[in-house]
Order: sequence, then C-alpha cells, then structure tokens
Amino acid sequence: MIVGRKWGVIVINWFKNLKLLEGHRTFTILIIVITGLLLFLLLLNGVRPEKYDIVQFQLSKDTIRSVKTVEDPVKTEEERDRAAAEVRSVYQFSEENGENRAAIVTSIFDYVLEIKAQSDEELLPIKEQLNVLKENLSVLETDGEGIRFTDATLTVLLEVDNSILLQLRNSLTASINDIMSKPIRSEQVASAKNEIENRILGYPSIPESILSTAILIGRYSINENEILNEQLTQVRIDQARASIEPTRILQGQVIVQEGQVIDREVYRKLGLAGMLTNQSSLKPIVGLILFISLCMWLVHMHMMKWRANKEERQRALVVVLLIFILSVVSMKLISLVSENFDVNIAFLFPTALAPMLVRSLINERFAVLVTFLTAAVGGLVFQEGYSMVLQMEITLYILFGGLAGLYMIEGAEKRSHLLQTSVRVAVANIVFMTFYILMTQSDYGLSELMFYGIAAITSGLLSGALTIGLLPFFESAFGMISVMKLIELSNPNHPLLKKILTETPGTYHHSVMVANLSDAACESIGADGLLARVGCYYHDIGKTIRPGFFIENQINHANPHDSLPPEKSKDIILSHGSDGAKLLRKHKMPKEIIDIAEQHHGTTLLKYFYHKAKEEGKPVKEEDYRYVGPKPQKKETAIISIADSVEAAVRSMKQPTAEKIKEIVASIIKDRLHDGQFDDCDLTIKELKTIELVLCETLNGIFHSRIEYPE
Repeated sequence: MIVGRKWGVIVINWFKNLKLLEGHRTFTILIIVITGLLLFLLLLNGVRPEKYDIVQFQLSKDTIRSVKTVEDPVKTEEERDRAAAEVRSVYQFSEENGENRAAIVTSIFDYVLEIKAQSDEELLPIKEQLNVLKENLSVLETDGEGIRFTDATLTVLLEVDNSILLQLRNSLTASINDIMSKPIRSEQVASAKNEIENRILGYPSIPESILSTAILIGRYSINENEILNEQLTQVRIDQARASIEPTRILQGQVIVQEGQVIDREVYRKLGLAGMLTNQSSLKPIVGLILFISLCMWLVHMHMMKWRANKEERQRALVVVLLIFILSVVSMKLISLVSENFDVNIAFLFPTALAPMLVRSLINERFAVLVTFLTAAVGGLVFQEGYSMVLQMEITLYILFGGLAGLYMIEGAEKRSHLLQTSVRVAVANIVFMTFYILMTQSDYGLSELMFYGIAAITSGLLSGALTIGLLPFFESAFGMISVMKLIELSNPNHPLLKKILTETPGTYHHSVMVANLSDAACESIGADGLLARVGCYYHDIGKTIRPGFFIENQINHANPHDSLPPEKSKDIILSHGSDGAKLLRKHKMPKEIIDIAEQHHGTTLLKYFYHKAKEEGKPVKEEDYRYVGPKPQKKETAIISIADSVEAAVRSMKQPTAEKIKEIVASIIKDRLHDGQFDDCDLTIKELKTIELVLCETLNGIFHSRIEYPE
C-alpha cells in the first residue's frame, strides 16, 4: 500500500507538471503525440517484413514463407509464351483458287485451238501462229509463279491434233479441279505438283511429244489454296496471352523448405517478395504512421467533443491513453512468447479489461472508443508475418469481448459485481470461440479444443480480476473516483462519517437530507447522483472542528455567536469549507469529494453577519464576508450548493407549505444565478427549472403536513 501511494505521488506530480503547459489544446496534442510515438515504437517491429541473410547455392536454415502477395513477371511471361505457342495458325481455304487455275489451263488450250482454226481459214504460216500464241500467253509469264513457254513447246501444241488437245484439256482441268478441291498449304504445294505430274504420265493415248508440255502446264496450275491469315492468327495469340492470369507468389506460400538448396530460382523469388537483407521498403512504416494517426485523431476528436472542465478532460485523456498503452504492452508480451506454442495464445488476452477500467473511471463513450482501438491494434500486434494486414479473428474476439464487458458492467457498484461481469464476458468469449472453431472448418484435437475453451474463460476472468486490482491504482495515482469507490465512501462505518455522526449529529442529519435532495435533482438532469449523494455526506465535515458554532448542532445550548463580534463569527463560519477540504486531503479522499467540500458555498455572501456588522455601524467590505470559493466547477457541486441552502431555509420555516417551499427554492436559485455562482459550470436555465421542480417535489414529501393526534 505504501508503494502504491509513492507511485501515486509520483504520477500526480508528473501530471501537475504537464498541466503547467498553457492551454488545454496544447496539453492534449502533446499527450496524443507522446502516445502516438510510443505506439509506433511498440508496433514497428511487427509490421516490418522479415528479412533473411541468404547466400545462393547454400542450404536454407529455415522454412521461408512469402510475407506478401507479389506478381512473378518471369513466370507470367513464360506462361503467356507457352499459351501463345499453343495457338494454331488460322488458314483460309479458297475453292475459287482451284476453279481459277483450271480456267487458266482451259484458256491456254482454247487459245491454241482458236489460232489453229484461224490458220486453217487464213492459211497462216506456223511462225506467225507461234507469234500470235506467244502474245496471247505472255500475260501468264507475269501472273503468279509465272510460266515460260519455249517456242518448241508452243510449236508442239500448234502441231498436235485438235482431238488430242481437247482430250488433254479435259483431263488436265479434271485433275486440277480434283487436286485443288482439297486444302493445299505452302509446304504441300510441291507434293501436289508431283501428284498431277504422275496423273499426266498416266493419261492414255497422249503422244510422247506433248507430255513435257502437259506436265509444264499441269505443274503450273497447282498452287497454294489454303493461306495463313496472319491478322486473325495474331488476334488469337493476343487473346491467348491475355487470358493467362499473372503468376503470383502468394502471401504465406512456402518459397523454400528448411534444408533445401537456395538456387537461382528460389533466390529470385525471395527477392521479388522483398525478403532479402539488401532490400527495404518504407511502405509498411508509412502505413503504420497513417494507422496510428487515424487512431490518435479519433481520440483527439472525441476529447474535443466532450463537455467537461479543463482539468477533468486532461486527466481523462491521460488515463484513457495510459490504459490503452498498457493494453498494447500486454499484447506485445503475449505475442513475444506466442511462437513457443502450437496454439494461438492471443486468445488469453483479457478482452474486457480496458473497456471496464475506462467505464469505471470515466464514462461509457470513452470505453467504446477504447474497445475499438484496442481491437484494431490487437489485430495488428497478433498478425503473423505471412497473414493479412490484421488478424481478424483476434480483432473480432477483442471487440466482442470488450463490448460484452462494457455493456454488462452497467450498474456494477460492488467488486462482486465486477466478478459477475467477468463471468458473463467469459461466456461471450466462449460463444465467439465456438463460432471461430466452426467457421475455420479445421479438425481440432481434444487438447486444442480444451485450450481454446480455457483461454476464453481465462480471458473473461482476468478482465474482472485485473480491473479490480488496477482500479485502486488509478484512483490513487490520478485522484479519480469510481462507482465502487463511491459506494465504499458511503458506508456509515467510514471513519470520517463516524466522526461527523458522533461529533456533529445535527450536521450529519442535515447532510443526509441534502444528499437526498441533491441525488434526486442530479438524476433529473442526467448528472451523477451517486457522486452528489456521497459528496453531501462529507461536504460539511469542516464543522467538526468547531461543532458548537453551527446552529444545527446547538441542541439545548446557547448560541455562542450571540457573544461574539460579527467579524469573528464570520471567520468561523467561512472557514468550515476550507477546513473540511484540509481534513479530507489529510485522509487522502478523492478530489471530487474535496472539491464539493471546498466549492459548495462558492463565493456567496454570509448575509446574516454582514448585515449584523452593518447594523453595528462598523466599516465593512462585502468581499470580507464572502466565502473564498472557488465557485462550483461541476453541475453536481452547483446542485449541492442549492440543496444545502434550500434544506436549511425550509427547515427553519415554522409551517412550510407547498407555496412557501416553491417561493424559497425559486428565490435561492434566482439569487445564486444573479450572484454569478453558476458561471464556472455548464448548468442551463432549462436544467435550473428542472432542478427547482424536483427540489420542490422532494421537499414537499419531506416536510408534508401531519395529522395532530389527541393527547
């Protein structure tokens, strides 16, 4: 306990030194920047891809998996080349080609027959016939492959009998049509030419003298009739290449097994994956900076939207970020030893610890924010080197466990309630764990199933146990107060409450009455009724120093102020607030309780002794008869100041009625408002109207008229 107090003093002094910074915004930004830097240092090692000092053609010491998915351009190009090579060339068959070639052959023989017929009529000499025929066939010398007829060849055609010419013409055209009716590619042309030559040699009744000419014409007539379509073939090649998906090295894929030789191909893949020591990338670091910036921006925006006084906001910021950093540190410790286990020990992390702590110390809105931030960072911390960016099962596990603890802690006013909440968190963890096991569709052994079940239960119970253990540290170190602490302080067996009850019973009764009024008024406007109630129990503890000088304790005793000058009396009365604050500080009471004792009178005027001094004709200054303050800084303190005055005023009335109570309550609130006592807290006029109504209803219930019983 002594060690805890020493740490508390150290933290409080450090916190006070930070608060010396000018402006809440400067303080907030500084704390957020410091937290961001700490978070960066904690997470940096986890986002850096693993590097290996590897030498080619040596044995691998480890089984190495790719840390990211990356395209392999070499393999991709090889696969595309293979697909392109498998594409068949596109050929187009032309039936007209065979018909055209047969028509040319027919024309050659027709030219010969026409010239011979003309010669018979005009008795042209053979030489002139030869010239005419050569002129007619000259076009064939430049057509396609070209054919050159010698004079001897043409002379044979002119001298042969017409019947033989007709027979040869018909046989050739039939053979040409038959051969050219089948597809003939460039590489098949020579074979087709040989075929028609063989057919010509087999023609019956063809003179030997004309065979060579017939073979010349026949071979000329055969050519390629199935031509390669280069454009369409290229289109198909392009389509085949495009249809091949890029070859990728997948994240988590084994690149090299332990003991395998690191050849050039393996070394190239390691280089592509960026896993060689001579390679470095800033992208993960930049990504981490952006992630942390986003988290810290959310915290900053959340803090700026929170309506609270400057000191409370600063303290809440430090507590929230400290709990957050402690959660991250615990995650890192678990992740450091996780490699030694075959199961995922990340499920042992107390999922609801941070939300339950923040909910108990600050409020639910901050607890929700911390839940989401812790879950996001947890997914980053526990992600494996070859997994996705976040380990989603861990992120969801922390998220659902944290939200379960957050919503089930509602109304937890005792430490036993926290333990009950932790059991419920364990149940939520088990439900999620069951979902996880079923969705993975993996075959788990009995030992693994038992571990995950025990991990879920342990996580929930640790959340409650650590919350109970850490709450006193934060309450002591930062002067904060939780619901459970307030319940403990409201126990009548508390030494200070016993002191009030035994030494100032009238003050104790007055405090209980004020507590009832304040609690009801606070609850009506959404303020902290429990804090107001407990604060009321201690707000007048300063009266225990001089109990007889306060009228509620003057039972069957004369009023000592009757024999004292007003300036002496006012010193005694005005000092009870500061005396109470000193006494509470001496007993290490929470700051909220001390503030209520110190601020519940604000800077109001002690009217009775002020007017008494004026009546005696003494020179007086109004500020000398005012409480030193400060004015109420929170709604709860302002409500207590109203309830304190209202209870005393109504109790002093001889026959209080509803009308009189309403008048006195309205008068006191109006007087405080015009005196500027609510300037430092954020009470609205609408809330003051609600407070007035609730106080009147409560007082009417307390000071109702009673039936006079006969003696």
